[in-house]
Amino acid sequence: VAPATPVCEVPSSAMTGTVVQMSCKETEGSPPSEYQWYKNGVALLEKTEAGSARAANITYTMNKKSGTLLFNTVTKNDSGEYFCEASNGIGLSQKCSVKRMQV
Repeated sequence: VAPATPVCEVPSSAMTGTVVQMSCKETEGSPPSEYQWYKNGVALLEKTEAGSARAANITYTMNKKSGTLLFNTVTKNDSGEYFCEASNGIGLSQKCSVKRMQV
């Protein structure tokens, strides 16, 4: 079953230095969807355990299985427009509407 349009929860504003968790979920896809977050139209990298040099400045943890995007301490650089995409390899992937977070 192709995924449904996911529901995204993105706070509209956050204080610098606070913990922010965004969530993305859809329940119709079978097999269960994986979730990819985007910021300003660019796919966010999943931080690997190895932690390449390129990923050294990543301040978030993205879980593709649960759809959560967690910032341990948000900075002004994390302000932007976020959306997530659900895909399970069947049919078209589905995106939620873009939501802006201001830090």
